[in-house]
Amino acid sequence: MSDSSGWYYCLTHQTVEQGKGCKGPDRMGPYPDEATAARSLEIARERTRAADEADRRDRGEDS
Repeated sequence: MSDSSGWYYCLTHQTVEQGKGCKGPDRMGPYPDEATAARSLEIARERTRAADEADRRDRGEDS
């Protein structure tokens, strides 16, 4: 269940919304504020890059 007061990024409409909005699977969040929700795709890319780098290090591969 989504937090009704948090900030979310709607993947369907590519907009930031607060509280109840689009369906949960279509949203990223909750985030603490509107600015962070607006950066949600950038945050996801950064986290994916960091996880990929950690996986490479764990396997002993060069980056």
